Amino acid sequence: MAELGDKHVVGLIGAGIGASLSPQLHEREADRLGLRYIYQLIDISGLGIRASEVATLVGDARRMGFRGLNVTHPCKQTIVSQLDELSQEAAFLGAVNTVVFEGGLAIGYNTDWFGFAQGFVRGLPDAALGDVVLLGAGGAGAAVAHAVLSLGARRLTIVDIQSDRAARLAAQFAGHYSGATVVAGTPQNVAIADGLINATPIGMAAHPGMPIAPNLLRPGMWVADIVYVPLETELLRLARERGCRTLNGGGMVVFQAAEAFRLFTGRVPDPDRMWRHFEELTKS
Repeated sequence: MAELGDKHVVGLIGAGIGASLSPQLHEREADRLGLRYIYQLIDISGLGIRASEVATLVGDARRMGFRGLNVTHPCKQTIVSQLDELSQEAAFLGAVNTVVFEGGLAIGYNTDWFGFAQGFVRGLPDAALGDVVLLGAGGAGAAVAHAVLSLGARRLTIVDIQSDRAARLAAQFAGHYSGATVVAGTPQNVAIADGLINATPIGMAAHPGMPIAPNLLRPGMWVADIVYVPLETELLRLARERGCRTLNGGGMVVFQAAEAFRLFTGRVPDPDRMWRHFEELTKS
């Protein structure tokens, strides 16, 4: 399949992505803007390809005339070394969720951090950011860490099942945000936190369950999840039952998609319209 004239062919690389709403979000917005647009899912699980082998897919997409690729779990970090150039944010975060083929080059961007920041401001505009705990130090975790620190978090504690990975990310971010402290920690840090963010795949349809012990949730704190399939994860359901304010992953997926769409097409999408599309899709 090739790009012809004003046709935009893009794809999403990831594992277990059959329930992704990205094709509908992108294609609906393209229809409103009068663009010929095809968005394909490239599921490495079904193809029997490991995350470390994404170079093959990047090369294939480039040769077949794709305009670009979105990238999700578990390929956001492994794909970095396969690209020709990186945006400033992608290079700093060491994670890419958007690849644009331009001038013979594969250029990596990170729109996840922007998507989370916009979704957070929209959904929890007055949330306290004095002390925040982040679960997950992978590609999504790095983007979310950058977003919440850019929004003014004063202390960020990063927790990961691989403690050394959390320590590396904390060290990478420490000193880059004026007045902010970034450290690695344990789930017990939630006991004194203003808020909790889940940036792990736990809670997704393909990875059900809780990323943290339920008894650590307490009334008065806020809880955000980047998962959007399902829109209400077990974490958010239990958090709300315990009196927490909650934020689902809808805002992040919509706003990162809008920015990726702009990079793919050079056209400015309407994020509010894409949000309405998302609401329609998740109600059906």
